[in-house]
Amino acid sequence: MKRSFKTSGAFAVTAAAALVLSSCGEAPEEESDNGEAAASEETDYKACVVSDEGGWDDRSFNQSAYEGLQMAIDEMNIQHAEAQSTAESEYAPNVDTMVQQDCDVVFGVGFLLEEGLRLAAESNEDTNFALIDSYFNEEELEGELENGKPLVFNTGEAAYLAGYVAAATTETGTVGTWGGIQIPSVTVFMDGFADGVTRYNDDNDGDVELVGWDKEEQSGTFSGDFSDQTQGGEVTEQLLSQGADIVMPVAGNAGVGAGPVLEDADAKMIWVDSDGYESTDFPDIMLTSVMKEIGQSVYATIEEGVAGEFTSEPYVGTLENEGVGLAPFHDFEDEVPSEVQDAIEQLRQEIIDGETVIESENAPS
Repeated sequence: MKRSFKTSGAFAVTAAAALVLSSCGEAPEEESDNGEAAASEETDYKACVVSDEGGWDDRSFNQSAYEGLQMAIDEMNIQHAEAQSTAESEYAPNVDTMVQQDCDVVFGVGFLLEEGLRLAAESNEDTNFALIDSYFNEEELEGELENGKPLVFNTGEAAYLAGYVAAATTETGTVGTWGGIQIPSVTVFMDGFADGVTRYNDDNDGDVELVGWDKEEQSGTFSGDFSDQTQGGEVTEQLLSQGADIVMPVAGNAGVGAGPVLEDADAKMIWVDSDGYESTDFPDIMLTSVMKEIGQSVYATIEEGVAGEFTSEPYVGTLENEGVGLAPFHDFEDEVPSEVQDAIEQLRQEIIDGETVIESENAPS
């Protein structure tokens, strides 16, 4: 069953919620307001998560991962722990800290946690590990990693739809995208976006230009990390100076820096990972979002673990299984012509049916 994970711009992780260490057992019965007895039993399973430097309030994939964990806590009454990283040097130590806290499964958020998670998995066969947004590096593995599960997403499929919408609604004839770091989980968005722009041009005899990414050359504009909002704003200004009036940053918390710049320029933004209309402070400029249902994948992995059914088989989010998708147009619903919305639905079905395939060397397989 697919669950909906809504992201709030006022998201906060309190100290009380940061770490729960309680023993397994049945809580004393309590009388409810209507006089009925209520009992709560904690599940003997502990799920833990380590963020990258973007932190839990990045309005993006770290936050989505935490919300999946929180849903599992609420619905399965599991134990949990977490470690919020503020620098790359903290990744491996934070993973080790979770192992020392006897976690049954440890999630690492993002490609940059691959090495720390892989080494910990090889050294701790009785603990399961799940790497969000990347595969484990097979060339570095000593053997099959039976306790390591990749959670990956073919966001190129949903970004294709976003590229088509951007090309169909631009007023300047130029749209743009930029990334945080040039890694596959970032550039797969940009590849799909580029193909969507091309598809619009092919179908409508258009000449919309894409700045910030050249799919064929696999080169483009990157801010250098996923946290520096100032740099994110500067990169966005570069694309605006090239004529873009719709920009898709693929950069986690660094992408937040695009918001004020786009607002001042009366330009629009396409968010990634979560529905930016709900998760950022910039709903007024949010055309749509390329959503990655990370929360759903985290919840499903914990559910498998609680049932004793954890496997190393990768989770691959697609349009077909609703692991990726395009957010509603919200305030721009009336500004996206009905024929464009109909075309998007047709393209979505073409991708699901295999009639249209987004070719990308960065897509998960």
